[in-house]
Amino acid sequence: MSSPPPFTVTPAILSLVAAIGEQVGRLEASLPPERQLLLRRANRLRTIQGSLAIEGNTLSLEQVTAVVAGKRVLGSVREVQEVRGAVAAYDRLGDWDPGARADLLAAHGVLMAGLVDRPGHFRTASAGIQRGDHLVHVAPPAGQVRALMNDLLRWLTKTGDHPLIAACVFHYEFEFIHPFVDGNGRMGRLWQTLILSRWKPSFALVPVESLIRDQQAGYYAALNASNQAGASTPFIDFMLRVIHAALVALDRAPQVAPQVTPQVARLLAALTGDLDRAAIQKALGLTDRKSFSRRYLQPALDAGLIELTRPDKPNSRLQQYRLTSAGRASTQ
Repeated sequence: MSSPPPFTVTPAILSLVAAIGEQVGRLEASLPPERQLLLRRANRLRTIQGSLAIEGNTLSLEQVTAVVAGKRVLGSVREVQEVRGAVAAYDRLGDWDPGARADLLAAHGVLMAGLVDRPGHFRTASAGIQRGDHLVHVAPPAGQVRALMNDLLRWLTKTGDHPLIAACVFHYEFEFIHPFVDGNGRMGRLWQTLILSRWKPSFALVPVESLIRDQQAGYYAALNASNQAGASTPFIDFMLRVIHAALVALDRAPQVAPQVTPQVARLLAALTGDLDRAAIQKALGLTDRKSFSRRYLQPALDAGLIELTRPDKPNSRLQQYRLTSAGRASTQ
């Protein structure tokens, strides 16, 4: 890819870019920081569940939420590990530079840990995409992957195209190159979210992957149409329509603050600093661990009012809990 990726900015694409820009502006102006925090947490789980469902993961949103909370769920070991890897990767979005190859490889290493033999490394063998009995795409030879990805990342850092367009172009070209043995679909969606959140942080609130899951046939059709056209224009149009729809749905959702039960209110009042479960129970004068978890701890976690100090190790014996910004706001 010594020349820029081929695509055309059509009037329909320009119209969608303008409409999305207006929607994002309204979203940022209408949501207070504490509401954004709650939405970010809830929609991040929808994003993860949606992205994994596209790849065949059968865990429901409730099961994904349970995995994040450290609970056991009825699912395969691989599906649970996919959730853990995705949670860890999306939690680190703020750490990565979308134009840095080292960060792209590191993200794949986090996302696919325990799922492939060499996470964080480009493939060294041929690859293709198969739908049923049909081979729908043959990826470039493995020997070209490093150079193609270097060119794509270089273009991303230098392009003057609108970030909404650049994110879609990158997503398509990434899937075309298919640089990894596995995890290319979820990595492409992760990196598009990263690019967009660098443009507007509020994109961390938008569960685009959930709508892609609901329009999965259209997603693959847009990829195939771009393959046939030799340009990413059909995919750009499709993705911008999905982003527009996600923002419309978010704008129409009722903006209701989470209800704080008396039990949760007591927990928030007792949570001064970082405390482990035993310390919180002691402060509340509670002895029944099961009741404490069901009536106090889990509702506060689900509402985004408290968080784990070690989210990557939910079952750690060193695990503690602390107030989130929304939790602190609710106690004032």
